[in-house]
Amino acid sequence: MIPALNHLVDLVEEHLGAEPDVPALAAALGTTEYHLRRMFSSLAGMPLSEYVRRRRMTVAASDVVRGGDDLLSVAVRYGYGSTEAFGRAFRAVHGAAPRDVRRDGGPLRTQPQLRFRLTVEGSTPMDTRFADRPAFRLIGHATRVPLIHEGVNPHIQEHVAALPPEAHVRLKALGDTDPAGLLQVCDDLAPDSAEGSELTYLHGVAVSAATPAPDDLDAIEVPAGTWAVFRSSGAFPDALQTTWAATASEWFPSNPWRLRPGPSIVAVLERATDFSTATSELWLPVEPA
Repeated sequence: MIPALNHLVDLVEEHLGAEPDVPALAAALGTTEYHLRRMFSSLAGMPLSEYVRRRRMTVAASDVVRGGDDLLSVAVRYGYGSTEAFGRAFRAVHGAAPRDVRRDGGPLRTQPQLRFRLTVEGSTPMDTRFADRPAFRLIGHATRVPLIHEGVNPHIQEHVAALPPEAHVRLKALGDTDPAGLLQVCDDLAPDSAEGSELTYLHGVAVSAATPAPDDLDAIEVPAGTWAVFRSSGAFPDALQTTWAATASEWFPSNPWRLRPGPSIVAVLERATDFSTATSELWLPVEPA
């Protein structure tokens, strides 16, 4: 995976004036666009689209400062059809308009070219198992929420707190397959996994494919496939989020598996009364790399 990500960085540099052909690169490297984008976002700390924009504006800034070409020519060179569109992108990165930077020489915010390297980590073994599951259904109460990488997501917290106690009891009674118990489900997550991007959050349970979903509950159909299941224990949600991050930084680069499209599922096995600590399982849909 590390060589694949560096190939992707090189592709961005070669085509700063256009969008990189990520699907073609992924196919040539024997992986998928979905997995490549997810791993890039997790390890770089930003979506690929944001990195492309920052690098494009970093290189474009040198052309703006040198002043050899008019601003429209610079805009077209970097894939923009007008100076207005180029100016908006430029200001979003540098905090100043191109004309002001050309006149004053700055301010400029540089995005260095990324280079991924394998480091020796993994001193703490990850508790992992695999589960081959037939098709099943996730049912419960769903809502759209923004993605938050660290700490408690208040939007999810509000959604769950708004459910009456009898709703939780009802869901527990409906669940009839693994993953067992009340589940925290994230679906429709963009491959880039940008902070603030929207996803579908479902508070619910898993039922077999033959179990009908009640009309008043939301449902997510989950196809048959293999799941990597990671167990974590400790402060909640910190321990879970640390495990989630380690799947990208340690587990996937050192194992012959890749993510496939599908929901991510958290099953809480044990927890403190105030939810300050918990033992949980993170279910991620995977396929052989």
